[in-house]
Amino acid sequence: MSEPKTHSSAGIERIEFLFERRVLLSRIGVVVFALSLLIACLWPKTYKSSASIMPPGNSSMGAAMFAALAGRSSSGLGSLGSLAGSLLGANNSSAIYMELLRSGTINGEIIDRFELQKVYHKRYRVDTLKALARHVQILNDKKSDVITLVVEDHDPQRARDMADAYLDGLNRQLNRTSTSSARQERIFVERRLLQSRRDLEQAQLALSEFSSTHGTIDLKEQARAEVTSGAALQAQILLEESNINSMRQIYGDGNVRLRAAEARAASLRAQLKRIAGSSAPLADESTESVSDAIAPSLRQLPRLAVPFADRYREVQVQEKLFELLTEQFEMARINEARDIPVLKVIDAPAVAEKKSFPPRALMTLALWFGVMSLVCIGWLLLDHLQEHSQDARVLLMRRIVSSLVPAWGQR
Repeated sequence: MSEPKTHSSAGIERIEFLFERRVLLSRIGVVVFALSLLIACLWPKTYKSSASIMPPGNSSMGAAMFAALAGRSSSGLGSLGSLAGSLLGANNSSAIYMELLRSGTINGEIIDRFELQKVYHKRYRVDTLKALARHVQILNDKKSDVITLVVEDHDPQRARDMADAYLDGLNRQLNRTSTSSARQERIFVERRLLQSRRDLEQAQLALSEFSSTHGTIDLKEQARAEVTSGAALQAQILLEESNINSMRQIYGDGNVRLRAAEARAASLRAQLKRIAGSSAPLADESTESVSDAIAPSLRQLPRLAVPFADRYREVQVQEKLFELLTEQFEMARINEARDIPVLKVIDAPAVAEKKSFPPRALMTLALWFGVMSLVCIGWLLLDHLQEHSQDARVLLMRRIVSSLVPAWGQR
C-alpha cells in the first residue's frame, strides 16, 4: 500500500506535469494571447461625458416635485418609497433632482431624440430604458450636495449631447412642475388683467359711441362756451332791438335799413334758440344727431351729463384697475421668477478626448491569464481523475478529451 502524498509533493507533481507539456502550453498561450489581443482591439470604445450640478435649497418645491414624480411613467428607473420618506421628513432637493433625472419623462424624451432603440438594438421601449440606465450614472456627494451625471456612449459627441439633454430636460421639468403660490398668483392676475383689458376697451368704446352720437366731448367746457355764446347773442339782440326802435321812429316801417336790422335780429334769435335747444326728454341716443347740431343744446346738457358721467367714470375706473393689475402682474412675474428653482451647473458636459473603456493592455493580459488558468486547471483536473478513478464515466471522458487533444495520452 502506497503512502499518502503530502501537499508539497502533490504540488511539485502538478508543476512537473505542466512542465512536461510546456511546449503545448506555450503554443496554446500564443494562440490565446493573439485571440485576447484581437478581442481587446475589436472591443468597441466607450466614452464618458459628465456634468456636475448643485440643486438650490428651495423648500417650496417639495410637494410639487413629489406630485410630478408620483405621476411619472411606470417604466421609470427607480422607486419613490425612499423619496417619499425624505420629503415627509425634511427638504431633500438632491433626492428630488436625482429622481427627476431617472424619471420616465426625461428618459423618454432622450430615447426619442437620439433614437436609442436603434442605437441599442432594442425592440421594446422598456428594454431601451433599462439599457439607457446602464449607460447613465447619477451620483450624489452627501457632503457637498453636488450631483454628478455621467453618460457613457460609443460616440463621444452623442455622449456629450445626451448629458446636455438631461440638463435641459431637468430644467424643463422644474419649470413645468413649479406650482408655487407665486405662480398661481401670476396666473390669476394674468387672467384678471386680460378681463380688465376687455372691460376697458368696452367702456372706451361705449364712451366714444355716446360722445360721437351726442357730440359730447367735455360737458363743462361745452356748457361754459354755450352760456358765453348765448350771453353774447342776447347782448347783440338787445343792441339790434334798440337800433330797430330808433330807426322805426326816424325812418318809419318801410325803410330798407330797418328791414335789414330786423333780419339780423331774427337771425340772432334763431341762433340763440338753437343754442338753448329744447327741454324735451331724450327718447334714445339718436334724438339729436350730428347732422342736426355740432354740439348738444344748452337745455340738453343736464340730461346728457348723467349718462356721460357714468360712461366717463366707468372708463376711469377701468383704467385705474388696469394700471393696478398691470403693476401686480409685473410683481407676480418677478416673484415667480425668484421662486422657480434655478439649475446651477458647476461643470458643463464636454466632448471626451480619450476613451474610458476598454484598457486594451490590461484587458489582453486579463483574458490571457484567465484562459490559461482555466486550461491548466482543467488539465490538472482531468489528470487527477485519470489517476484516482476507474469509473466508466471517467474513462469515457478521457477518451473524448484524448480525441480532442492528441497529446493527452503522451504521459
